[in-house]
Amino acid sequence: MKDKRAPVGAVRGLVAASGPDATPWLNILKKCLLVAAAATAALAIGALIVTGWPGVGSVVFGSVVVVAFFGLSLLVGHIYGSKNPSGAIGVFMVTYLVKIVGFAAILFTLGTPTWLNGPWFATAGVVVVLLWQATEVVTFSRQRLQLYNDPVEPPPAAGSGTGPA
Repeated sequence: MKDKRAPVGAVRGLVAASGPDATPWLNILKKCLLVAAAATAALAIGALIVTGWPGVGSVVFGSVVVVAFFGLSLLVGHIYGSKNPSGAIGVFMVTYLVKIVGFAAILFTLGTPTWLNGPWFATAGVVVVLLWQATEVVTFSRQRLQLYNDPVEPPPAAGSGTGPA
């Protein structure tokens, strides 16, 4: 009688064996952007009702600053991590340092625009940061990362009697 079990890693019907995600950083970025966009839209509606268009602009500006700051790291991780996964942490650290200095220089140079509503800007920044970080943690925890190489077993020789029963 022939063994009808599929070998490990083989496709059986429409269900494939799970393995590591091909683009973990890009998947995290997509989910974080969706959550940030939803939060920005909700806050912008609230700002429009309460303070008008300057509040909406402040919410959008605060959200864009947060998304640019955190999204840049995930984008760099996606680009560099696929080429050199073991060096991704070092690139993340350098990117973080460049972001801190760069964003500080840009925001201090820009100054505070006259239309900016401080409370809405701060609220959007805090809400989007908290939701972004929570989404990053949850999404990363669900990623399939292969830590060790799977052992490769040669197929049993025909007629050797060592195959599966």
